[in-house]
Parts: sequence; C-alpha cells; structure tokens
Amino acid sequence: METLKNLKILLGVTGSIAAYKSPLLVREFIKAGASVNVVMTPSAKHFVTKTVLSNLSGNTVVCDMFDEELQDKGAWHIQLAHWCDLMLIAPCTATTIARIATGLCDTALSTLALALPTDKKLIVSPAMDSSMWEHPATQKNIETLKQYGAYIIPPDTGELSSGLSGLGRMPEIDVIMKFIDDVLAKEPENLSKSSDELKKKSEHRQSIDENQDSFEVAVQKDKLNAEIDLAEMQNDMAFLEEIGKNLKGRKILITAGPTHEKIDDVRFIGNYSSGKMGFALADEAQKAGAIVTLISGPVSLDTPTGVKRINVESAEEMFKEVMKEFERSDIAILSAAVADYTPMQKQEGKIKKEDTGDFLKLELKTTDDILRNLGLMKKPGQKLIGFALESSDEISNGWKKLKTKNWNMIVV
Repeated sequence: METLKNLKILLGVTGSIAAYKSPLLVREFIKAGASVNVVMTPSAKHFVTKTVLSNLSGNTVVCDMFDEELQDKGAWHIQLAHWCDLMLIAPCTATTIARIATGLCDTALSTLALALPTDKKLIVSPAMDSSMWEHPATQKNIETLKQYGAYIIPPDTGELSSGLSGLGRMPEIDVIMKFIDDVLAKEPENLSKSSDELKKKSEHRQSIDENQDSFEVAVQKDKLNAEIDLAEMQNDMAFLEEIGKNLKGRKILITAGPTHEKIDDVRFIGNYSSGKMGFALADEAQKAGAIVTLISGPVSLDTPTGVKRINVESAEEMFKEVMKEFERSDIAILSAAVADYTPMQKQEGKIKKEDTGDFLKLELKTTDDILRNLGLMKKPGQKLIGFALESSDEISNGWKKLKTKNWNMIVV
C-alpha cells in the first residue's frame, strides 16, 4: 500500500475486546513502510500488553500521562501530536468517543487526540455492543466528531462479545487499511464507496452468522473449512519435517517446567510439571545442531550440554524472558506449565496461622497469556508450537486454541 510508505501513524488503542487486533494493525503498518507510535488507555492493558505493541512498533508505548520515560521530553503530547501524519483510534470505545467529543483530557489518548493540529487526520473505528452504538448519546458524539473533521469507519455487523449479534464490531484489518488508503487518497467518492461496501459486507456477514454453527459445534461436525485447514496443516507439517531433517544453525526457543507464584516467603502456588519434556526436547534439538535457548521454571534437572539455560520462577518472569528471546528465534516450543493465576498481593515474611484463624483468603488475578501474545507477534517464517493439558474435550479445546491463538501446532 504505497499511500502508507514513510507515513507516521499514531495508533490509539482503547479498552475493547477488539484490542486484540491492534498488534495486527501495527504489523500491517510496518509492512507497508509506515512508522508507528502507540498510545493506550489504561483499560486497554486488560486486553493487550504494552510489551507486544512495543516490540512490534519498535517504540515506547504511551499509556499514562505521567509515564516516567516520557517526562524528559517536555510537552511530549504536543511533540507526538505534531510528529504524526494521522491518528487512528482502533478500537475506539463509546467512552473514548465521548471524551474526545466533549474535550475531556483525562487520558493520554484523549489528550493526544485533542492536541492534533488541524492539518492532521483523525480516523476513528468504533467498537462496542449494538445498544451502546445505537444510543442517542453515542450517535450525537459521533456527529460531533464528524463536525470536527474526524473520519468514522462504520462498525461491522456480526457476533459481539456479549454473545449477541448486531452492529458494533470493529471491522477486519483489510477493511480498515482500505478505508485509510481512501482517506489518504483524498477521494470523497472512495470514502462513500467504502462505507457502502462496509454495509454490504456487514449484511453478508450477518446472513452468514445467522446460519453458522458455533465454533464448538463446527469442530464436532467437521465444518471448519476442512480443505483450508488441511492445506495449512500440511504446509506446517512439511516445514517441520524438513527442518527436522536439518536443524543445524536454527535458533530454537524451548520453555519447560512449572512456575511458582509466591504467596509469602515460604509458600507458593505451583503445579506437578517436572520439566522433563522440555529438557528432553532441548537435548535432542541441540544434538541435531540447533542453537537452543531453554527457559526453565524451578526444577532439579541438569542442563543439556551446549544449551543456553535461563532460570525463572514466576509466570511474570517467564513472560518477560520469552518475549525477549522469541524475536530472534526460528521456532518456539512452549512446553512449560505456566500458572494461569497469581496472587494479587505477595506477603512479605510468613503468614502466621494465628493471624488468619481457620481460613486464609487469597485473591488471584490472571497472568499474561504467553502463547496468545506470541501468536500475535509471530512473523512470517517463525513457527510456534504450544502444549495444552486438558481434562475433557481434548480435541475440540485443542482445535480452538490452535485456531484462535495462531499456533502452527499443538500437543494436547
């Protein structure tokens, strides 16, 4: 897309479930030759991590007005607003639309939107449930943004995060890219055409959605576009078989073992993983000539000869090390049993029974999904192999993870 070459894009990401698409947008912009800076609302961090967006864009991600790394740049919001050629907010929630329409500068994102000079283009891609999109307040705010000169990408129709189906979905990446291309081409007829095409696509998708089985039902009935899936799997298997014959010089990242999530100085939440699978894989890969990095949780196993080992304890440490190592890896095999939950508060010292009485209540929070983030970061040519331990419906759950998390192979 020639219109994006050498363009400076400021991407705003808000707290919508559609934020999982933002790394894909960044990747498309970079592939098209654009430079990208990302600004997030605080709530967006619940749906996508700063680490992924920073790695893909190559720049520090702005989230808070008072982020320490920004303070040495003076009026950084003015500088960043003047730096960009256009600002795209995708997804944009009803809250952020209201903030910008009313001039409320209580987040870094809304502040940057209002700091844009009048010659800079603002493009907004709303994403919300149908009832919120159709609410008079939202529609009034949308009209206000249009009066200010903003371009609005019409939301798509389909299944929403609420489980309902209707108007409010953030459009697919190719639709957004086409809309931006038309805006930059400054052809009003193209913009009108884009809107019409979006409506037609929405109606078409809605008719498909109404007659389409859920993912789980489709798995059971073998209706998952079997020919396409089979071709993709054959390509991946052929690739893996080929490199299996010659691993010499290939960079392979392997994770192994459990993680320990600290409760206090003597207790932790863990699991039964021994790490033996990951260590055996690392040993065999090294013997085949691969350059192997092994990131291991706390286990009592000897490091295979010639393997670089990085020791971690918690899920957070595992996440940080994997993010650092993945970018320079050809293949990642994630066999570690990483905790899904970690205590909200880590107690210093030892929790005494006499202080807690008969019950100890622990508040847990979810950990970052390493494999999901790697699936978003994965570049052409990189291969990602995940492991999943299931207690039931192994095949359908495995299929779901394989497709939704963008892995090349799964071991269930």
